Amino acid sequence: MDEKVIIFDTTLRDGEQVPGCQLNTIEKIEVAQALEALGVDVIEAGFPISSPGDFNSVVEISKAITTPVICALTRAVKKDIEVAAEALQYAKKKRIHTGIGTSPFHIQYKIRTTPEEILKRAADAVKYAKKFVEDVEFYAEDAGRSENEYLARVIEAVIKAGATVVNIPDTTGYCLPEEYGAKIRYLKENVPNIGKATISTHCHNDLGMATANTMMGIINGARQAEVTMNGIGERAGNTSLEEIVMIIKSHHNLKLRTEVNSKLIFSTSRLVSTLMSMPVQSNKAIVGRNAFSHSSGIHQDGVLKNRENYEIIDPVEVGIRESSIILTARSGRAALKHRLELLGFNLGKEELDDIYHRFLLLADKKKEINDEDIRILTGEVFQGEKSLKLELLQVTCGKSAIPVATVGVKINGEIHTSTASGNGPIDAAFTAVKHLISKTVHLEEFLIQAITKGSDDLGKVHIQVEHQGKIYYGFGTNTDIITASVEAFIDAIAKIK
Repeated sequence: MDEKVIIFDTTLRDGEQVPGCQLNTIEKIEVAQALEALGVDVIEAGFPISSPGDFNSVVEISKAITTPVICALTRAVKKDIEVAAEALQYAKKKRIHTGIGTSPFHIQYKIRTTPEEILKRAADAVKYAKKFVEDVEFYAEDAGRSENEYLARVIEAVIKAGATVVNIPDTTGYCLPEEYGAKIRYLKENVPNIGKATISTHCHNDLGMATANTMMGIINGARQAEVTMNGIGERAGNTSLEEIVMIIKSHHNLKLRTEVNSKLIFSTSRLVSTLMSMPVQSNKAIVGRNAFSHSSGIHQDGVLKNRENYEIIDPVEVGIRESSIILTARSGRAALKHRLELLGFNLGKEELDDIYHRFLLLADKKKEINDEDIRILTGEVFQGEKSLKLELLQVTCGKSAIPVATVGVKINGEIHTSTASGNGPIDAAFTAVKHLISKTVHLEEFLIQAITKGSDDLGKVHIQVEHQGKIYYGFGTNTDIITASVEAFIDAIAKIK
């Protein structure tokens, strides 16, 4: 049977300390309920003595949550512990999380006391918390920079005082993974009563090693991981819940498990991101927009042949419907053919080659090619050669310049050019086109719209022209809206017989 790793979520405490990410009580309850559905074991609901709002949030979360343990943070101060106990009065399962700094930095410069006094205060805080709740967690703040021998003495003393969980935080994110793992192993081997408590990790990401340190802690004997959704938290953030859960799920050889329903990870991530107004970076592991996206032609071809060529996690396992094949200038024929087939187009080699050539020209102008773009490219191929085709367009315009346009139009295989001025660049170009045709046309309707969004998007232009009492429709697309307009104008004229 795989050993369970307890998931202790501190999104609502450490995560909510990020400037600009504060939530009101109703929002905190919504997040807490999502975390309960996700399957976390412990929810650290807040720091009750820090403010009336935090106190009230812990009270209301305690009322709203049934399955997870509700945890409240305190300092090693009697008043903190009393207030935390009061805030937790409605919790079905409750824990007080108390602690004090144990590194030379904290002892000498922050608390300004002695190691022996810290030892006494730590044990006293746990004993006092034990009067209110059975489940007491002790944190040795800045344990990452604490001397192992002294840290072991502190941990032994707090377990003797009644601590059920001992938290070994890398508060500043300083430790190397091997160093942090060795620290956990040292405690396992040198604290005589360590078997009476669960060792917990709590790693920060200041040097980008929070997840690596947490995993090394778990591998060396820790069985609780303190994490946040999306890795939010003080400074550079905390260990990401989603990363730890999926590492454990992916590496079966570790013989470990969590109770998290991974298929709810993505939706919970988006809820936290939305409520805290903190976007998830695109390349964020597991939950980033690009986590299961492929744009390189080599990668796309490999994924289409077998997903596991480039994906170690099935996106469905984290609540994402499927991988994304993103069409860009780096995409190959295989990816384009795959997208065309999804859209219902089954093309021969020559047609595919033609579309691929047009695709690359467009992809050099746009960051990403969408389905509407593909349909337009396909339509261009099937329309074949037109009797009128825009070959050249040059426009001069500006705030203090008279708009002038030069157009070159292929008429029955021969290119003709004309230059004209107008009220604007499009009017000038239309006038130049009129000089090249023998038909009299009047513009009846002119509509421009973007297909999706973004300044590099394809502009789509619909035009109606009138000739001898009949209406003719034209259509054009291009990332350059003037070019799209002229192409639509010529497309309409070409339909006049």
